[in-house]
Amino acid sequence: MKTMKWLLRREFWENKGSILWAPIVVGAVMVLFVAMSAFYGATGGRMDNHTTVTVDGHSTTTSSSFNGGIPPEARVEVAEMVAGAYVASAAPLYIMLFVVVFFYCLSALHDERSDRSILFWKSLPISDGQTVLSKVIVAALVAPLITIAVGTFVSLLLMLIMGIALASHDVNMFGLVLSNPKFYLAPLQLLGMLPVYILFALPTIGWLLMVSAWAKSRVFLWAVGTPAISIIIVKWVNFMLGAGVNLDWFINNVIIRVLIGLCPGSWFLIEKIDMGQLVQRHDSTFEVALHQSWMTLGSPSVWFGAVAGCAMIFMAMRLRRWKDEG
Repeated sequence: MKTMKWLLRREFWENKGSILWAPIVVGAVMVLFVAMSAFYGATGGRMDNHTTVTVDGHSTTTSSSFNGGIPPEARVEVAEMVAGAYVASAAPLYIMLFVVVFFYCLSALHDERSDRSILFWKSLPISDGQTVLSKVIVAALVAPLITIAVGTFVSLLLMLIMGIALASHDVNMFGLVLSNPKFYLAPLQLLGMLPVYILFALPTIGWLLMVSAWAKSRVFLWAVGTPAISIIIVKWVNFMLGAGVNLDWFINNVIIRVLIGLCPGSWFLIEKIDMGQLVQRHDSTFEVALHQSWMTLGSPSVWFGAVAGCAMIFMAMRLRRWKDEG
């Protein structure tokens, strides 16, 4: 346990820029941009004293206060919508998480062979399994947790800025939002999707680490090009020999699962979940998303993919033990 703790610290220290500082910097830029936009709108005449709120297709325009000019039922609708979905404002950070972890896995085992630092680490009483497992934990758990923490904080700041901007125009929504239970449940619901994310990310993590441990150069081309070429080969075999291979099934359950499993929410695409269900109940977006996310675990393909990912992670451990640039 102590060895794994130091291995995780090593991974964090070596990749602090991409895992920690990248989301912080992007989040700061988002907050600064929204703050400047709100300030410009408030002082530059871009916002007037009329506020229009649309709920269920009906628009209400008011020039008075939020409490007096909008019907009570509309106020509740707006408050629930904001309280239940404000964490979605940090979506760019979760998209960036996919890119960061993707390239982290690609370089995790390749770079230590390229700079020969693997010789130093192999001289220590640390097994290849422990080393590779530490990289898996960072990719599947540490990096997402840091992004969720930063994203939640950024979402709170963005909501605060917009709330202040609206309050300056007599649209006060702080009381209703802060008293809504969904405001406090939204970050927990987001965190509740993490186990689903890990299961869907395992095939991608395993594939990237295996390629990183095997390829001598051009790791990205091997990781992305091989699945792309396999589609062409399967299509050619299917056309020439009439093998009856379902190309759509192969792309969806093998190629897409291998390449985009690290993207948060990829399970909605992979399992073909109707996103309209998440839009219809806009007042509880993350509640519906959490329910639909866990429902995907009833599909056998999820567990087959997780097992395949574990098998590729094991292969990466074996490759690290035997393969050397020399």
